[in-house]
Parts: sequence; C-alpha cells; structure tokens
Amino acid sequence: MALLELYTQYNRVWIPDAEHVWKSADIIGDFHFGDNVLELLLEDGTEEYYPVDPLKPLLPPLRNPDILVGENDLTALSYLHEPAVLHNLKVRFVESRIIYTYCGIILVAVNPYKQLPIYGDAIIHAYSGQNMGDMDPHIFAVAEEAYKQMARRHKNQSIIISGESGAGKTVSARYTMRYLAVVSKSGSKTRVEDKVLASNPLTEAIGNAKTTRNDNSSRFGKYTEISFDKKYRIIGANMRTYLLEKSRVVFQADNERNYHIFYQLCSCSHLPEFQNLRLLSADEFRYTCMSGEVTIEGIDDRKYMEETRQTFCLLGLEEDFQSDVFKVLAAILHLGNVEIRDSGGDKSSVPGSDPHLEIFCDLLGVEAEGLACWLCHRRIILVAETVVKPLPKERAVNARDALAKQIYAHLFDCIIIRINKALRVPGKQHAFIGVLDIYGFETFNINSFEQFCINYANEKLQQQFNLHVFKLEQEEYMKEDIPWTLIDFNDNQSVIDLIEAKMGILDLLDEECLFPQGTDQSWLQKLFNYLEVSPLFEKPRLSNEAFVIQHFADKVEYQCRGFLEKNRDALYEELVDIMRLSKFPLLANFFQEEEQHSGNSRGVKVRPARPSVKPANKQLRTSVGDKFSSSLSLLMETLNATTPHYVRCIKPNDEKLPFEYDSHRVVQQLRACGVLETIRISAQSYPSRWTYIEFYSRYSILMSHQELHLIDKKQTCKNVLQRLIQDSNQYKFGRTKIFFRAGQVAYLEKLRLDRLRAACVTIQKHVRGWIWRRRYLRMRAAAIVLQEYIRGKRTVRKAVSAATLKQGWASVVIQRYWRGYRMRQIYQVVLLASTTIQAFTRGWLARKQYKKMIEEQKALVIQKYARAWMARRRFQSMRRLVLNVQLSYRVQQLRKKIDEQNKENRGLVERLTSVATTHSQSMERLQGLEGQLEKLTNQKASVEAREKKSKEDADLIIAQLQKETETLNLEKQNFIKKFETFTQQTKDGFDQMTRKLLEEKEYEARLRRTAENTVEILRQDHEKEVETLREEMKRMKEERISLQRTVEERGQVNCDLQEQVAQLSKHVKVIPELHRDLNNLQNQKLNMDQKMKQQSDEARVKMNDITRQLLSGVVEDEVLLGLIPHNSEKICESEDLMEVFDGLHKATRILEIHMKEQKEIYERQVEGLKLKADHLQNENSQLQNLFQEKSNVNESIRQEVSRLSSENSVIPELKLQLSELQRQNKELEAHIEQKRMEVAEKTEEINNVFQKKMKEESSRSRHLEEKIEEMEESKRSFQSQVEELEEENNQLKRQQLMENEAKTKLMQESSHLTAEVMDLEEQLDQKNRLVKKLQSQIKSLEASQKAKQTPAPAAPKEYLGMFKYKREDEPKLIHNIILDLKPRGVVVNMIPGLPAYILFMCIRHVDYVNDEAKLKSLMDATISAIKQVVLSHVKDFELLSFWLSNTFQLLNCMKQYSGEEEFMKQNTPLQNKNCLQNFDLSEHRQILSDLAIHIYHQFITVTEKSLTPAIVPGMLEHESLQGISSMKPTGFRKRSNSTYEDSETHTISSIIQLLSVFHSTMSQHGMPHNLITQVVKQLFFLIGATTLNNIMLRKDMCSCRKGMQIRCNISYLEEWLKEKELQTSNAIDTLKPLSQAAWLLQVNKSTDGDAKEINEKCTELNPVQIVKILNSYTPIDDFEKRVSSSFVRKVQSLLQDRDGSIQLMLDSDYRFQVTFPFCPSSQPLELLQLPSSLHLGFLTRI
Repeated sequence: MALLELYTQYNRVWIPDAEHVWKSADIIGDFHFGDNVLELLLEDGTEEYYPVDPLKPLLPPLRNPDILVGENDLTALSYLHEPAVLHNLKVRFVESRIIYTYCGIILVAVNPYKQLPIYGDAIIHAYSGQNMGDMDPHIFAVAEEAYKQMARRHKNQSIIISGESGAGKTVSARYTMRYLAVVSKSGSKTRVEDKVLASNPLTEAIGNAKTTRNDNSSRFGKYTEISFDKKYRIIGANMRTYLLEKSRVVFQADNERNYHIFYQLCSCSHLPEFQNLRLLSADEFRYTCMSGEVTIEGIDDRKYMEETRQTFCLLGLEEDFQSDVFKVLAAILHLGNVEIRDSGGDKSSVPGSDPHLEIFCDLLGVEAEGLACWLCHRRIILVAETVVKPLPKERAVNARDALAKQIYAHLFDCIIIRINKALRVPGKQHAFIGVLDIYGFETFNINSFEQFCINYANEKLQQQFNLHVFKLEQEEYMKEDIPWTLIDFNDNQSVIDLIEAKMGILDLLDEECLFPQGTDQSWLQKLFNYLEVSPLFEKPRLSNEAFVIQHFADKVEYQCRGFLEKNRDALYEELVDIMRLSKFPLLANFFQEEEQHSGNSRGVKVRPARPSVKPANKQLRTSVGDKFSSSLSLLMETLNATTPHYVRCIKPNDEKLPFEYDSHRVVQQLRACGVLETIRISAQSYPSRWTYIEFYSRYSILMSHQELHLIDKKQTCKNVLQRLIQDSNQYKFGRTKIFFRAGQVAYLEKLRLDRLRAACVTIQKHVRGWIWRRRYLRMRAAAIVLQEYIRGKRTVRKAVSAATLKQGWASVVIQRYWRGYRMRQIYQVVLLASTTIQAFTRGWLARKQYKKMIEEQKALVIQKYARAWMARRRFQSMRRLVLNVQLSYRVQQLRKKIDEQNKENRGLVERLTSVATTHSQSMERLQGLEGQLEKLTNQKASVEAREKKSKEDADLIIAQLQKETETLNLEKQNFIKKFETFTQQTKDGFDQMTRKLLEEKEYEARLRRTAENTVEILRQDHEKEVETLREEMKRMKEERISLQRTVEERGQVNCDLQEQVAQLSKHVKVIPELHRDLNNLQNQKLNMDQKMKQQSDEARVKMNDITRQLLSGVVEDEVLLGLIPHNSEKICESEDLMEVFDGLHKATRILEIHMKEQKEIYERQVEGLKLKADHLQNENSQLQNLFQEKSNVNESIRQEVSRLSSENSVIPELKLQLSELQRQNKELEAHIEQKRMEVAEKTEEINNVFQKKMKEESSRSRHLEEKIEEMEESKRSFQSQVEELEEENNQLKRQQLMENEAKTKLMQESSHLTAEVMDLEEQLDQKNRLVKKLQSQIKSLEASQKAKQTPAPAAPKEYLGMFKYKREDEPKLIHNIILDLKPRGVVVNMIPGLPAYILFMCIRHVDYVNDEAKLKSLMDATISAIKQVVLSHVKDFELLSFWLSNTFQLLNCMKQYSGEEEFMKQNTPLQNKNCLQNFDLSEHRQILSDLAIHIYHQFITVTEKSLTPAIVPGMLEHESLQGISSMKPTGFRKRSNSTYEDSETHTISSIIQLLSVFHSTMSQHGMPHNLITQVVKQLFFLIGATTLNNIMLRKDMCSCRKGMQIRCNISYLEEWLKEKELQTSNAIDTLKPLSQAAWLLQVNKSTDGDAKEINEKCTELNPVQIVKILNSYTPIDDFEKRVSSSFVRKVQSLLQDRDGSIQLMLDSDYRFQVTFPFCPSSQPLELLQLPSSLHLGFLTRI
C-alpha cells in the first residue's frame, strides 16, 4: 500500500514545533493527491492547515499507533523517523521511568540523575545467560551479549560507550566491568576482577573533574581490555588512555574545578602523613581556586581521598610510590603559587624568597636558583654564540604553566602504567573484551583544539559504526535469503580526509608548528588557501580567527587561537634539563631523553594516512595531533578486529534534574551520536521484522476460515499478506521472518483495529438487540397475564347466578361423599394387607430370636465347661511356676547372704590390718616423744645453770613426764598382748566360719541337684518358662548393674561423710604445745586451760550439731539424747573428748546401719516387682498357650466330626475307642495328680530345709554382729589411747594419712565389688549353660516320646533384629549397600529405606557385643561412603533423593532406638526392648544430621537447575488460556549470532510434569511427607521468585492478559498441590507476590479508589515493585489504556509510609531453613529379609 493512502481521517501525524521540536496532531480530513493543505487538529483543540505542495507533496511524518509506543527497540516502530524516536524515548523515560532502549544494535542510555535499584547482584544473575532481547534493555544485556559471543565464537569483543559530558559514560563503563567481573569469576587467588573494579576510583580521581555539565566528567578517553583465559575467566586487564585535558591543570572556566585529586589532597592536609607536603586549603592555591568552585554539593573530598588511598593499596602500589605521587601533586600546587613579577622592559623575575618556590624545589629535589632563572629566561643558540634572552611576564607564566602540565601528564601516564602492571597476571590471554569510554561529539560556543580532536575521533567511530551496521544488515538479509540492495548513506570519509589526509588540517598544523615564528593566524590562512575548495570546509563571515567544518552530526566553528601551542605542547629545554637533574627519582625519570613507552603501547605499527615530517627540533619530534592520530588509528585497528557493541549515553537536561526530558537537548545528541542515522538507514530497507508465528498470532483475526484451517501456518501468512497488501515490494518473505517496509505494520494494525472495531459493533448490535428483545418479551408476557386475569373476571361476573351457585354447591357435596367412600374402601384393604404382613414378619422374627437364644444357651454351657477346664489348667501351671520361682529365688537369696557374709569377713580383716598399722604408727610417735624428752632434759640442764628456781619446777615436770612414759609403756605392752590374743581368736573364728561356709556350699549343691531333678520331672511345663526366665535374667543383670551403681554412689556418700567427720575432728583435737617455752610454763598454764575449755565447748557443740544433723529423721529423740554427753563441766579432759568422739562414731555407724536397711528394703521392693512382672508374663504366656490349645482342640474336633460324618458305619468301634481314651485320660489325670502331690511334698521339704537354713544363717549373723561389736569396742578403746598420744604430734599429718587410707579402702572395696560382679556373671553364665543343657535334654526326651506320633510343626525362630558381620567384611558391606547401589536397579524392588535399616541393624549388633572400635569404624565408613557417593553424583537427582531419604531414615532409627524418652513414646514394647544398651550415638547423629542437610541443599540445587529453564516459558510465555493472546510481537531484531533456536518448548504442563516426577521419585524412595513438603515449598518459591523477577525486567510481560495467564497457571499449580495432598506445606503462600502482581496487572488503574485498593491488597510487594509494574504496564490493544503518571504518583504517595525491602528483585537463591522432624518407623526389624540381589550373604541374622 502506498504511504500517501495512510493520510486518512483519525490517523495522526507529527509537525515541527519550536518549543518541543515536534508535536502531535490528528488528521480530520482525508488527504488526496493534489490537495494543497492537510487539515489537522492539535492536542489543545485548535485546528491547523498544514501547507503541502500539490505537485510534490512533502507530508508530515505519520505517528505510530499507541500499541507500538514504548517499544523496547526503536527499530520495531512501524514509522521510523526522528519524532517517533523522540516520542518513544520520552514515553519510556518520563512515563515508564525506563532509561534503556534499543535502537538496533545500539543501546540508548538516558541519564536519570537518580540512583535506581536495577544494578544489584540479583539483576546481574537475572541477565546472565539470557539472549539479547529476551529481557528489557539494559547495560547488563549488552555486556552479556559481548561475553556470550566471545565464548561461543571465540572472537574478541568491544563495547563502545560514547556520549557528551554528563551523559553517564563513566557509570555505564563501570557497570559493564562490574557485570563482567561478577559473571566471570577468576580462578586465581589474586582476585583480578576486584582490582579491575578498584582501578576506577583511582582513574576518576586523577582524570575526572567538575564541569558545567557534569560533576564527575572524564577529561580523557579510556579503552580497557579485560583479558580472559580458555575457561573465560578474568585473568588480567590493560588500560589505554587518549587525549588527557592537560590545560585543566592550569586553567578552569567558571563553575568548574581542577582534577579531583588536588581537592582530595588539600582536604587531608591536616593529617600527619601529609604534614611534610606543607599543603594549604584548596581556596589558597591558584590552580584550585581559579574558577571560584572549591567544593561540590554532596561530595566529601576527604572520604573520597580515603577511597583513593585504599585503591592504591588494593592494586598493590607501595606506600613509597603513593607518597611520591602525593609529593608531585603537592609540588604542582605550589608551582602554581610561584609569583612571577614584571621587571619592566619585557623582563620578568621570580623573588628568591618565594616560599612556594622553595617548597617546590624541596619536594622535587630541584635547584631553586636555576629554576627561578630559567622560568624567566630562554637560551638561544646561534652560530657563533649562545644568547640568554629574558622573557616577559606573560611568556614566563606560560612556561611555568607548561611545566606544571607536563609534570602532571607524565604523572598520569606513570600511574596508568603502574595500574596496568598491577592488573597484569601471569597467564596466556585467550580472548578479551574491550570497554571504550570515550567522549562523544561536542560543540560549544567556543570550540578549540580539544573539541577538534574529540570530533575527529567521533568521525572515525561513526565511520566504523556505519560499516558495521551495513555488515549486520547484509548478514541478516543473507541468512533470510532476501536479495540485498545497496542503500545510500552519508559517508563521512570526505570529512576524515579533510582532517588527516596529506595537506589536510592536521598536516598543515604540524607543518606550521615546525616554524619557530609560526602563529595561529598564519596557519589559518594556509587552511583558507588550501582547503577553501572543499565543500565541507567553510570560512565564517563574521570572524577571521575561526574556521567551520561540516561534521556528520552538525557544523562546528573552531577558534584557531591556541591550536599551535596546544599541538606543540612545548617545554623549554632549560627547564627539561633542570628536571632531569632532580634528586627525586620519579621526576627525573619523567624527563629522560629516551622515549618512554606508556602503558597503552602494544607495539603495533600503524600506517598513517599521510607521511610524517621529521621535525628539526627534538622538542617537536611528535606533536599532540600526530600522537592522537596514531593512537586513534591503533584504536580503530583494534575495534575492526573485534565485534563491536554500542552504547550511546544521552543527557536529558542540562539542569541535572531527575527524569526531566528536554527534547531539544535530546534530539541534538541523537543526531550527534548516530542514532538517527541508524534509524534512517533502517527505514530505507525493511525495518519491521516479525516471525511467522508472531504474525500468525497477531493477525489471525484478519484471516478467513479457509486460511485458518490450513496446516501450514507459513503459507497462511503468505496468503494473507498477498491479499491484504497488493504491492509485493512492501514486504519480503524470509526463511523465518517477514520483512516489512516502513508503515506497513501500522497499516496492518489499522486493518486489525478496523476489524476489531467492526466486530465490537457487531457484538454490541446483537447484545443490544437481545437485551431489547428480552425486555419486549417480558413486557408482552406481563400484558398477556393481565389480559387473562381481566378477561376471567369479566367472564365470572357474566356467568354467576343463583341456579349455577346451587348446582355448583350440590356437585361439591356429592364429590365429598363419594371421595370419602372411596378412601375408606382403600384404607380397609391396606389395613388388612399390612396386618397380614406384620403377623408373618413378627412370627419369623420370634422364631429367629428363639433359635438364637437356644444357640447362645448352648454356647454358654460349652464356655462354662471350657473356661472351668482352662482355669484349672492355668491354676496348675501357675502353681508349678510359683514353686519353681520360689525355689530359684531362695537359692539366689542364700547365695546373696553368703556373699554378704564374705564381704563382712573381708571388712573385719581389713579393719584389723588398719588397727595394726595405727599401732605401728603409735610406736613411731612414742619414739619421737622419747627423742623430744631427751631434748627437754638437755634444755633443763642449761636452764638450771641460769636460774635455780626454774630447776625445781623443771625437775618436777620431768619426773611427771617419766612416770607418764612408764605408764604408757606398760599400757602398750598390755595392749600388744591383748591384740595378739584377739588376733588369734579372730583367726580361729574365721577358720570355723570358712568350714561352715564350705558345708553350706555342699548343701547348696545338693539342693541344686534336687532342683535339677524337679526340672527334669516338669520339663514339659518348663519349655516356654525357660525362655522367659532367660529374658528376666537379662533384666535382672541390668538391674543388678544399676543397683551396683547406687551402692557405689552411696559408698561415695559415706566417704564424703567420713571426710566431713575427719575435718570436724581437726577442730576437736587442738591441744596446746606444752614444751615450747619452759621459762613461761607456769605463767601460761592458766591461759592454756581456759583456751582448752573454750575449744572443747565449741567442739562439743559442733559434734552435737553434726550428730543431730546426721541422725535427724533416722533414730528417735531418746536415742539421740543418749548419744550426746550431758556433763559439760568436765568436757575439757582428754578422756571426755574421746567419749564425745566415740559418740560421733556411733552416730555415723547408726547412719550406716540405717542406709543398709533402706538399701535392703529397696532391694526387697525391686525383687517383689520382679516377681509380679514374672507372674504377669507367665500368665500371659499360659493364656496364649491355652488359646493355642483351644484352637488345636477345636480343629481336632472339627476334623473328628468330619471324619465321623464320613464313616457312619464304624460308630460302635469309635465309641469303644472313645471310652478307652476316656479311661486312659482318667488314669493320666490320676498319675498327674499323684506326681503333683509328690512335687508338693518335695517343695514343702525344701521350704522347711530352707527355713532352717535361714534361721541358722540369722543366728550366725547375730553371732557375727556381736563379735563385730566387741571388736569395735576394743578398737575404740585402742583408738582412744592412740589418740591421746597423737595429741602431742602434728595433726595435719595424721589427717593426710587417714585420707590416703580411706582412698585405698575405697579402691579395695571397689575392686572387691567388681570381682564379685564378675563372679555373679560367671554364675549366671553357668546357669544359662545349665538351662541350655536342660532344654536340649527336654527336646531329646520329647523327640523319643513323640517318635511314633505325627511330628508337630517346629516353632518359628525368634530374631532379635540384628545383623552380625565380621570386621574384615566391613568394606564389602559398605561397597554393596552404599557405593555400588543404584536407585534405578535393585532399589526399585526394595522396601523404602532398606539400606538404612540394614546399616542400623549392623549398628545394633555392634552395640550388643559392646565393641566400641568396631562401632566407630562402621559409622566413619558409612558417613564417608555416603559423602563419596553424593560428591561423585552431585547432578544425579534420583541418587540424591535416594540417599537423602536413607540418611534421614538412618537418623530416625538412631533416635528411635536410642533409649531416650522423647523418642520412645510411639514405640512398641518390642521396639523399646531393642533399644541400644551400651553406646550413646548423639555425636554420630549430629554428624549424620549435618550430612543430611548438605545432601538436602545439593538436592534442592539439582531440582532447581532442572526446573529453572521451564519456569519463564511455562509461567509467562506459554499461552495457557486458549483464545486469549497475551503476547504482543515486538519485532525486535535479535542478533543472528547470539541466539539459538530452542528445540524444546516449555509449558505449564512441563512444570507440573517435572514437579510430579520429583514428587513420585521422593515418594518412591520413602522420603517423609514433612520433608517432601519442604522441598515443594522451596521449588514453589523458586517458581514465584523467578517469574516475578522476569516480570520486573520484561516490559512486554506487563499486560492485563498476561495477568490472566499467570493467575491461570497459579491455579494449575494449586490443583497439583491438592492432588498430591500438599495443601499444608504452605507452598502456595510463596506464590503470593506473583499472584498479587498478576492481580495488579488486571485491576483497574485510574481512580483514587483503585490506588487505595492497590495499597491495601498488594501487601507482599514492596513499593519499588508496585511502581515498576505500573510504569511497565503495556496495553496489548488500542482498547486498553496506559497507566497515567498522575495515578502512579498517587500510588507512590500512599506507599510512602510502608516499611520493607527496597529491592526490585526477589532473591531466587534464598533457602528456607530445613528441619528434620522425628518420624518413628513402624517397620519391625525382626521381620526384615535381605534380598539376594544385594549380595549380602556374609551378614547373619541373630
């Protein structure tokens, strides 16, 4: 269709406007060829007539349909022109708050002047791996595209970021490098990516400054190459710089600043490390305060200085180098403050006392006099002589500034070199991605050399861009098999030739710089002479100091002033020589004659476009322009060798206001950056490109029924297009896409809208007709009803009379009587029938009840006799059992009493040995006293010589002491004799006791033989009792161990009491030292007596308190008063003290006796409980046997009855046999009764003998107790004598010896107890062996007796739920059950958790045999094997599920059978019986729990990895609601080399199928329901988070229909939860944010009520997400409305008070905390069978 035909009514156009560049207008009348005006209606309601040339109509550009406004890609617009681009950017930027837009291969980035939450790590991960165009435009998408193409095509990439100052180039480059650093983490420990990112603050500090347009403007170009290895991980980086603005060091315009580093340095001048630099504030240095701007609002220079210094350290730059850099910077500032005075006559001078000159020379090690001289003079070398010429002040200032610029430029290059060294890592570079941050096209009021170089660089980049665009277009056309036609475009090669060709601008500039007398005017004149013929070069009309160049973007007027000086960049040789002689090494290296290779040199030879001219002066070897041209050529060579990606940064306004759009400024930049040129080139060919599927889905409404029924959709699309658009040149059919010329998509949209509008009119017509028809039918029906009622009334009134009334009444009466009669007849018939039925029914029920009563009565009689027989049999068996138990119990009691008597005898022996040791100690103490007496006699002799009076007293004392010693010796001899006689008596008594004990043992052996005989007699009744006895013996063994523990604890308590008594005795036996000083003995005697009385009173009180405390509640008060002495007056005597001490001993002994009695009572209670338990168990077993016998009897009776019924002919013989059997039965019963009587007599005899023995044992025990008491009395008397002697010795030593003796006694007692325990265990083992022998004998007897009878089926084996294995079979067990086990092989036929059960049964056996080393080995091997399997199959979902389930089951088994009460509540008695006995596995449980958590997280990772690719296609892209298309074709032209066609299309069914596979696998492996719910909840959270994140990053997904699709998909997921009975998992709650986002897409968004409803219902979404969805809302059709910015502001105002996260994205990597609940297993371990397929034949069931 011709474009002219689209100018019809209701279409809209763009017309030029002075304020907004372009404004919209509606066409109010169709335009026809030949019309001279176009009738338009402006948006403000005014009409305008647009003039048109009727011969060559130049109509205004058409406006795109609203559905195409806000597209992600500008090339997707149907009408491609400047106003469409400008309006699309405005809608996205101002209304949708979207700053990124594609324009073909260009990313247009508009600076928002505001921090946006779209650069977090979650956004990076969201764009990672995505194809360009799948997500919303973003700088991360460009970086991902470059990284992906580098990895796929193995080709280097470049990202070219350009734009004018303040457009955001530096920030975009920073985010690009951050994305590459995050996506491609380096494998080295050097963390190169961190260094690459850290280099940005340093380069910005030394290369960025505040300008009028930007607070952080880059004043240099930068190309950063990020190197990657073969695994595409960052291994290093390299940086090149271009055209640093050196003039900013010495000059800044108004409202601008110098480089940031100077202000950062001045802000830290007060710090100690900068004191030596002697810095001032920034407003005191000329180079920093020239423009009046010292600070930037909101910028803290001190904080940024800290960041700069941290960057130095992170890059590994030494502190010495940092201090050198700061010295150079400070020196530059001081150099700017050097004062140059005018001396008159074109002379100047520097004062010798200038402080700044002195500081400069001091910092840089330069000679001050030489510097001051050569700043103001110049040496001219002539043929015959050398002349020194003074310089005027102006030239001297220029020389000073030139020196400052040169020093700073060298410092900048040096820092870049050091950064490159720091970023260089050993390793071979495989590929690289270059990020070019370079200035865009610039045009100011005054343009100089810098703008000329910048625009020259942009000309070269634009040429490269044009060629690349055509290359991509050609590749696209060739790929789609579409003929390629040459498109005209503005080639800027002529402009480049004008600048760099021979006799071009740069060539003439370099030539003029060779002449010493050359000036800017002479150079300008040469330009006019040589270049005036060029159409691209112009001479201004009103200026003789400028020239104009027609660049690709615009005309630029350059001022020639300063061109030569800036191109020369000259520095006087004398100043260079002074710098070379500097003592500061860094400065001296700057000015060496050798050519310094900067960090951006790569050794590539570049052939210039013109031959170079060799300069005569060595200062002018290379000019700035030449250097820049060479580096630019090298850059272009690099870019041409890579695949470029373009980012164009746009500055929306000059006031730096957030989201303010200045159309004039934006369109100026769009023209300058080549975006509009791209649009123009695209518009000349086929800009709109849709796939066949997109076209079919969008325009199926325009197809006929025959076309829709065609199977080949591609052919359908061709047929439709050929029918709708007659001109075949307006479109082309490619292999996968349809190519449209400009305006054709808009035409198709118009046709589609017309069809929809017509359909809507048709629908409205029919609906309205149906409504009115329905309303009419209702009214008609109502009228008919009214008519019927009225007509009826009229008829009644006409027909009613007296006769008719009588007839009517009579007929009613007749009808009444007749109906009554008929009803009575029917009632009588029914009554008779029902009575008959009731009679027969009641008779049948009565007969049935009678039969049932007879059967019940007979059953009661049978039950009575059967129960009586069973009760008698149970009583007999119970009586036999009780007799046997009594016998065994009494035997055990006798054995216990014998053991206790042996213990008491051993205790007496030990006490006697202790008495002997105390006697020997007393003898030693007596010898010590004798030695002391000898010393006293010597002292006495010396004292007699000194004082005569004291002699007499000493003699008396000595005599008394000698008498006492004699008496003590006599008493000692008597005591020794008594002790010897006593020991002899005790030995005799012990011998007699041992003989008696031997006799008793023999008697016990005889009793055992009789018991064995009784067991043989009653062997049939003891078959099952023996097994119960064995179990009870095990229990008794355990209880005995517990009782031994209690005995040990009580022994420990007794030891503590003895220690307390010993400590209290210290306070009692404090006796004064008698022989310290003989001179003062008489004077201190009375004091000592008083002290002894006081101490004895205190000791008596304390001992009384102790005895009361010990015996309170144990004995009666009278006994307690008897133990406490009442004579308090004579308590001071030593004998009385010993009586008190004896009382204390009695108290302790009473307490011990009480403890023993309590212990015996407790033991009796325990034994009684045991007997009760035995009794109940025996009853239970007897009942079971009786029930079994009953069933056997019933079975035999049944068989007998059946046999009798079949053999009626032999009934008499059977009766005879029955009578014979009854007779034999009676004889057997008589025989059994006789045997029972004999057993009863034997048991009575045994009881009598047992009672006699008990009496004898009690008398013997009383006799022994009397002997013990006598020994205790003798012991106490002996101890009292010994203690009287011990009072004169050291009390502390005696206490220590007593403690040691107590410890040894305790050790002896403990060893004795252990020996007794071992003896008891041996006796129990002997008894067990005896029982086994008896069982074997019983079995042999039974076999001999029942040899002639039919053998009964053998009883089933009883298993303990254990697996026994040998230590050497452990590796085989681990291999077969863990390492070699495959979930898909043998495991399918297993019960769930079988490996866990097998492992635990092996653990139970190890615990049963109490082998700690074997247990540790098995647990370590199991855990390490599971870890090995998990690590070797980290991506195997089924294996991870299998071992997660088994690990969890093993953990539950270890808890269930641990013996802890909290885990035993739901166990069966048999499971409680099988609990672990010897080991506590809590530590192993913790390790196993940690392993299970690790497996769970790996399992979740694998499931998420499988599920993630299906989430976005299934939840968002798939059309789950048939007939509702929620996708709008974007027409985005994806790069042919960056996308691959997916072979698999995912739907919501794919997601549900994957979830079902996960669920079925987990259920098959026996995973608990609680754990499955946690997994499902985690997966549902992933689905919701991933889907919501994609909605946030995809504008095309934010539509009402897409909300319907999402809610439909959520309902499918909810139905799946209900089907799997997982509603309680709260998994659906994790989809609440997604559900609310879908609701937000569907709800009305226009009124204040809608805003309040959104605020109330969207509680799971944060304000950032709500506003993002509202801004991104995209209508699918023209019938929908966009969300107005005023409504968005209303919602924002309501959401201001809401707290919560401000992140745009949900963290899809978030993990809910996993919990492993305790789930007891009902699987009995005793019934587990080992499958033969596991090859575990070496395991033995116990």
